[in-house]
Amino acid sequence: MADMITPHIATKGLSRNFGGLIAVNAVDFEVPKGEIRAIIGPNGAGKSTFVGMLCGRIAPSSGEIMFAGQNITAMPAHRRIRLGMAYTFQITSIFARLTLKENVRLATSWRWNGDETAIQHATLAALEQVGLADRMNQIAGDLSYGHQRLLEIAMGISQHPQLLILDEPTQGLADSEIASFVKLIRDLGGDMTILLIEHNMNVVMDTADKITVLNLGSELATGTPQDIRANKAVQAAYLGETHA
Repeated sequence: MADMITPHIATKGLSRNFGGLIAVNAVDFEVPKGEIRAIIGPNGAGKSTFVGMLCGRIAPSSGEIMFAGQNITAMPAHRRIRLGMAYTFQITSIFARLTLKENVRLATSWRWNGDETAIQHATLAALEQVGLADRMNQIAGDLSYGHQRLLEIAMGISQHPQLLILDEPTQGLADSEIASFVKLIRDLGGDMTILLIEHNMNVVMDTADKITVLNLGSELATGTPQDIRANKAVQAAYLGETHA
C-alpha cells in the first residue's frame, strides 16, 4: 500500500514561462508506482514542456518535482537517469552510424558497471522486446523512422528504469507495429511506471490506467479512460478534434 500512498513521481505548482508565455501553469500531478499514465491535450497544451521539466531538460520557473521520495527539481538530467528515469522524445536521438546493438549497448552500459554478460543480456532482451532482434547488426541510420522510434524505446528499457517517459512513441509506426507497441507497454506496466504522451487515442485508451489532460498549460482533468471519454470539458477541448 505504501507505493499507492507515496507517489512515484509528483509535481507541486509546477510552472514554466517563456517570456510572457505561460507554457505550464501550476500543475499538481501524482502517479503511483507501476501505473501507466497517459498525458494528452491539444497541440500547444504544454505536454512536451511539462515532460521536459520532469526529466531535467527544461528548468521550471516555479514549483517542485519529487521522484521516488526525493526532491529532484534542481537535479540535472544525467543524475535523474541514474536515479532510474529513461525517456524518448519526439525527435529521435539515435547514433545513426552505429548498429542497433551498439546503440542499445551504449545506452545500457553504465547501468551494469562493465559487467559484459549483463550488458549483452540487457541489449538482446531489449531488442527482442521491441521486435528488432533480427536487425541488431543493421546500421541504425538505415532504419525507417518508425523502427528508429522502436530502437529508442529499446535503448530506454535496456536500462531497466523505474520510470519510462515516452513522447509520441507511435509516430511513424505501421498499424501492425502499433499493435505490438500496445502489447509491449501492457507487459511493461507494473514493472515500471510509464508516462505516455500520445496523440493516437486508440493507443491511449488501450494502454493507460489513467489519463491526465492538459489544456493551455493547466490540468483540465485526470481519470480513467472511461472517465476521460465521458468528460464534457475534455470533449470540448480535445476529443472532438481529429487525431492521427
